[in-house]
Amino acid sequence: MKDGVNGVALAVFIFFFLAVTVMGFLASRWRRAENENSLDEWGLGGRSFGTWVTWFLLGGDLYTAYTFVAVPAAIYAAGAAGFFAVPYTILVYPLIFTFLPRLWSVSHKHGYVTTSDFVRGRFGSRGLSLAVAVTGILATMPYIALQLVGIQAVLDVMGVGGGETTHWFVKDLPLLIAFGVLAAYTYSSGLRAPALIAFVKDTLIYIVIAVAIIYIPIKLGGFDEIFASAGEKFAQINPATDKPNGALVPGELGQWGYATLALGSALALFMYPHSITATLSSRSREVIRRNTTILPLYSLMLGLLALLGFMAIAAGVNVKNGQLAIPQLFENMFPDWFAGVAFAAIGIGALVPAAIMSIAAANLFTRNIYKDFLKPDATPAQETKVSKLVSLLVKVGALAFVLTMDKTVAINFQLLGGIWILQTFPALVGGLFTRWFHRWALIGGWAVGMIYGTAAAYGVASPTQKHFGGSSAEIPGIGEIGYIGLTAFVLNVVVTVVLTFVLRAAKAPDGIDETSPSDYTADAGDPGVKVELPPATAGAPGGH
Repeated sequence: MKDGVNGVALAVFIFFFLAVTVMGFLASRWRRAENENSLDEWGLGGRSFGTWVTWFLLGGDLYTAYTFVAVPAAIYAAGAAGFFAVPYTILVYPLIFTFLPRLWSVSHKHGYVTTSDFVRGRFGSRGLSLAVAVTGILATMPYIALQLVGIQAVLDVMGVGGGETTHWFVKDLPLLIAFGVLAAYTYSSGLRAPALIAFVKDTLIYIVIAVAIIYIPIKLGGFDEIFASAGEKFAQINPATDKPNGALVPGELGQWGYATLALGSALALFMYPHSITATLSSRSREVIRRNTTILPLYSLMLGLLALLGFMAIAAGVNVKNGQLAIPQLFENMFPDWFAGVAFAAIGIGALVPAAIMSIAAANLFTRNIYKDFLKPDATPAQETKVSKLVSLLVKVGALAFVLTMDKTVAINFQLLGGIWILQTFPALVGGLFTRWFHRWALIGGWAVGMIYGTAAAYGVASPTQKHFGGSSAEIPGIGEIGYIGLTAFVLNVVVTVVLTFVLRAAKAPDGIDETSPSDYTADAGDPGVKVELPPATAGAPGGH
């Protein structure tokens, strides 16, 4: 480990940070609308992005600084079990090919901005819409916090901010500056800022991974040496658990956990509000379909990225906080200037998703809490103003979370967020294909899934904490250890189906469905498709 501030790496990092900051503010002029006082313009980029912009935006949205740091960190700590992230990102694309185009079509037909907009329109239930909105906001907050944790990890490794005895304000000042810049250009440019910066972010990440996967193994003596070193480490007994540290291949006892975590994560990924926000910014249904076929390229990147965890072991990286393993590997192995490039990739990899996540959470609050319950007659300009302000508050909350809580708490809350967001699947995806589920049954199933998932996660202990120590527990009735979120989801579906039969038999009042079957296959050029442009631009070209 190098002592002091790495001046060269810091200079390169600052250069890229300033470059994307300028891009973030200039993005407000990119595809500029005559009237920007609309959530369609600020929160969805005018629904005008084509295939490549959408691909970079979705990639920048889904493959975050947390992914860059945490996936190889999981493999560094426990071995091959961390590779669950690779199959789940492959499973997810055939899944979303079946429902995302339908969601895009009905959302464009009716001007829906959020998943809760769709749920309210489909089931005629503001209560169900509120449940989906609150779940989305709760699940997104710790995710934003983890992006800031990623930036902080890079700053720590570069030696920025001083030591443990340094005053908290001085120590956290670099993070505060990064936060302030992120908040400013998100407020100014909306979704256009992360869409433009995503090009730089993904280019840097691909360059860093391509160099790392060739350069580092050469310095370490090849992959044979890397895997041998990892195998030796994982075979050692952990005194805290009296078990091996990990395994190069998951054992038989871990297979249920591996498979259920991969499947549950695949089901949950596109339930997150930021994933849907990036999707709805596309200009046509065909753009979504094309993206589901080319997004797996990111999974190739992720598989190579995961190998960095084994390389960190072979390189002798020894850190108490596993999140620092990969930044420290780059610091130790790369020349200072290229370490700066790698750190910039991680830092910018935090800014892009953090911006999208804060916009998505703000849109949920504005459309499905503020407008539905507080000010039903809100104008498009008022909606946009509220959403901008809430996006700032969301980031402030995430920053406070990072600065006041232990980093492992942020990670555990993000794991809990994945369990929560999966419980919105029946209402969203089920609603895209059938109206059979009763709105009250969906609320009941959601409540059961949320309560069980939270209680089960609370009961999971780890060597370092008594509660929320992980996301896996015994599956009732099976006895195997599996992903809590998937178990909660199964309970959710069972309760929803049973209650639907009961409520239909009792002829309980159903909500009004404002959609029609043709809405789910409509495209942007079809007659009658409603795109929420401000009045001043309703007759203008689509900004393509």
